[in-house]
Amino acid sequence: MEGAKVWLEQTGSTLNTVLDQQRKVYRRFGLGSSYAKVMKFSILLQYSEYGVVNRDFPDIPPRLLEDIYQMGGDFLLDEAGKVLLCHTCKTPLDRPTVTDILQAAQH
Repeated sequence: MEGAKVWLEQTGSTLNTVLDQQRKVYRRFGLGSSYAKVMKFSILLQYSEYGVVNRDFPDIPPRLLEDIYQMGGDFLLDEAGKVLLCHTCKTPLDRPTVTDILQAAQH
């Protein structure tokens, strides 16, 4: 819960947020943890380039880093709970495009 609070403060998001402490919804969407996917050379190389392009990592207090191998996903649901977009990340940097999200929102 504290991690979600920090994220909301840092982003200023006003979106509805679901907290899933037991990760039941997380698992239902097919998400999990993967050392191999997080520690791939190509991912580590991209992270190493952050300093060169003056890009910062998110400011996350160390006490909130529970599972650094946790894989994410992006999901868009309508008001009735119907899933409009389901994107399970193949790597930590894999995200849907803004175009994909906007197209899903129009349906």
